[in-house]
Amino acid sequence: MRMLLPVMKAALLAGISVEYYTRLERGNAAGVSEDVLDGVARALLLDEAERAHLFDLVRAANTDRAGGHRPAPQQRVRPIVQRILDSINAPAYVRNGRLDILAANPLGAALHSPVFDDLSGAPNMARFIFLNPTGPDFFVDWDHVANDVVAILRAEAGRDPYDKRLSDLIGELSTRSEPFRVRWAAHNVKFHRTGSKALHHPLIGDVVLDYEALSSPATPANASSSTTPSPPVAPRRRSTCWPAGPRPLRRRQSTDHRHDWKRTRLSGAADVAPLPPGGGAASRPDLLPARRRNLHERVTPRLGDLSGVPVSRARRRGQARSGRRVRRAGLDRGRRASSSLD
Repeated sequence: MRMLLPVMKAALLAGISVEYYTRLERGNAAGVSEDVLDGVARALLLDEAERAHLFDLVRAANTDRAGGHRPAPQQRVRPIVQRILDSINAPAYVRNGRLDILAANPLGAALHSPVFDDLSGAPNMARFIFLNPTGPDFFVDWDHVANDVVAILRAEAGRDPYDKRLSDLIGELSTRSEPFRVRWAAHNVKFHRTGSKALHHPLIGDVVLDYEALSSPATPANASSSTTPSPPVAPRRRSTCWPAGPRPLRRRQSTDHRHDWKRTRLSGAADVAPLPPGGGAASRPDLLPARRRNLHERVTPRLGDLSGVPVSRARRRGQARSGRRVRRAGLDRGRRASSSLD
């Protein structure tokens, strides 16, 4: 009864019957729809890698492979991929789902030189980690790297269970490595996309690198990995040039001498300022016609709060129009008042 309760709860959350859920657990996934798989993934709280692995298992179970395991063709990288690797100014290499290193640039080959020096066969990251005695010394956090490698192989086995080279590799590792057998029995899967790793290189010593894995749409099973040194984390310091808060705004100093007389008038200095270069009647108020000069003297005192700021011609015209409206309104009120008295 205790074993049946989790099954009943998972079936209820997935929206299917207990019998149907039990049949899925036993591997009978013939004709299962994607909606049912989505419900099971939500009920079991699967992450992205586990959900993809579930769909791969069901897809492989519904695929008719009468020939059984097939020999995989020899994989090679295209010349353009090798040129891209050589142009990267960082250690980079191309691997497939079995963790075979297919190509690398000079920096990548130098960084992973112990893997390329392995005499057990073609460069393979999983074989080096579990079967080479120098594997635990090369990877500082060997346990974490070993768990990731097994999770990658488990996900690849679900994606392509009929790959003979992959089956041979898993059989070899299971036969010769006890740590691999223990981790393989856990059925963990993971996407190996980004992160950091610490290496103990025999020539340069300990290094910590950030890596990023990129997959090619033309060959999804292949992925290129590029590494860069991890930047040191510096403590954040507050600048001492300005106090905390927004920086004060600085008033831009005008270099246009045509407005010097306006600043002089607004700041209360002498009424008549020197003529600017190329000056004339339009540059000095004392040379303006009497009508415009009187208008200027009426409007300018109202702008005393803008000391030091040039007054544009459009603004002076607007102030003049408002002054005329005020005078007209005063005349109208005076006429109405006189007419009422009469």
